[in-house]
Amino acid sequence: MQHPDLASNWDVVVVGSGAAGLMTCLELPAGLRVLLLSKQDGPPSASRWAQGGIAAVTRPEDSFESHIQDTLRAGADLCDRRAVDLLVRDAPGCVARLLELGMGFDREADQLSTTLEAAHSHRRVLHAQDRTGGALVDALEREVLRREGLEQHKGVPALQLWVEAGRCVGLQVLDGHRLRWLRARAVVLACGGGGHLFAHTTNPAQASGDGVAMAWSAGAAVRDLEFVQFHPTALMLPGAPHFLISEAVRGEGARLCDAAGNSPVAQLAGGDLAPRDQVSRALARRMQELGVDNLWLDLRPVGQARLDSQFPTILGRCRALGLDPIGAPIPVAPAAHYWMGGVGTNLEAATSLPGLYAVGEVACTGVHGANRLASNSLMECLVFARRLRNIRLGEPFCCEAGEGPDLALADPPLPEPERIQRQIANLRQLCWQVAGVERKGPMLSSALGEVRRRRSELEAEPLLRSIHDHAPGQTLALSAVTASGSRLLHDLRQRLVLAELLIEAACFRSESRGGHFRTDAPAPQPFWRRHSLQRRGQRIHTEPVDQGLGTGPL
Repeated sequence: MQHPDLASNWDVVVVGSGAAGLMTCLELPAGLRVLLLSKQDGPPSASRWAQGGIAAVTRPEDSFESHIQDTLRAGADLCDRRAVDLLVRDAPGCVARLLELGMGFDREADQLSTTLEAAHSHRRVLHAQDRTGGALVDALEREVLRREGLEQHKGVPALQLWVEAGRCVGLQVLDGHRLRWLRARAVVLACGGGGHLFAHTTNPAQASGDGVAMAWSAGAAVRDLEFVQFHPTALMLPGAPHFLISEAVRGEGARLCDAAGNSPVAQLAGGDLAPRDQVSRALARRMQELGVDNLWLDLRPVGQARLDSQFPTILGRCRALGLDPIGAPIPVAPAAHYWMGGVGTNLEAATSLPGLYAVGEVACTGVHGANRLASNSLMECLVFARRLRNIRLGEPFCCEAGEGPDLALADPPLPEPERIQRQIANLRQLCWQVAGVERKGPMLSSALGEVRRRRSELEAEPLLRSIHDHAPGQTLALSAVTASGSRLLHDLRQRLVLAELLIEAACFRSESRGGHFRTDAPAPQPFWRRHSLQRRGQRIHTEPVDQGLGTGPL
């Protein structure tokens, strides 16, 4: 849909309308003209799919130091200490803010209810039954609609960032059938991760990593892209979405087993509640040994009363697919879930490109290290969005610059949509095979060359060249067919960029740590206790972990 009322100049443009984008809009200073964009009209953000909860110290038996140490241990020595401190110490204030906004957390008597998730040493995960992300987004959306000076436009994908004199000054968007440039004093990427790059994932289709691809293409540094968290318990039914079965059900007593009833995680120190990367690898190996596509999760130890009260969404989805979690174990297998890496930011959510900020899964703040501690991600959105209260904007525009008359783009030859869809499906399968739960150097190296070749061929397509060469200040009018084709081609291009960065980083890190496991280098190495860093036009390299002693990365 075209938006004739979409202005060309803004103080801040926020890309992404999940928890990170919505909270950013609420925390930006008053008096600004803010534009909130989302590329889809209908499908929900990944935030809405989050079931488990939000981690924060709210009980007297818990402590900041305990939450900090749990996060550092899960992150496998790759967390930036000051970022972790910030997250943990600001978390209770963010909880209070959510309560002010009407967030419907579950309660026990006169206090907030908490549950236990993997690698937490205390019950500190706040929840709203098993749809915490949905409840959070609902609360934030209600408040965002009240903000003065804010406009929200859906179905307007951002295609590339606008950079002048080394500063991000706006972005290119597809507004209906028009290719346009929007100027902004700052751009905030809050458009989620890239989990849909994998054939097996808990993420919605729009989680294609386009924010990371845009930032890298514009010259910003991206960090730690080899670290992907594979959730061990995604529902695994042929033809059905890989629906996430929250870790919280294991925190309440659910148990993993194979068809014979044996535990695939008995050898792990934490058993069913060991860190996610360890559980996922244990399941993948048992599945390979048995030659099966799934193992089983037995929810019956939780008890029907608690399942009904705390996990109604999970029960409802399972029953809609013909499963009876109360009567028998349900089929599960690992799936790509969360990306620890992303666009590198400092503690103010600023990237290495002035004028560009990033919040949420699209960002790499240093909080998660090599492996995210369960339920820290929604809190990370809230804490780092609050840092944008102090956002540093570019100079005000001297006047309201208009756009010239629309220029018509002659319809270029377009590939068949089915062909592009097949290429996307093949790329997702390749990423799962070579960069999934377990990886191997020679396969990564071979795949890297293949992905680079595919990207080079695609970028020679006339339509993509026209989009890339579209000069700021111009508006291009496209036919409906060309507009649709441009979205599809651009989606494939961004996925190829992200796949190339992922595979390059996984090939580069010749050790195993957290969510990155190399069968040909299965142990962590002390000299690899460094972040990987990728910038366009530079060779991949490393930078030190911030141990809280200096100014830290970026």
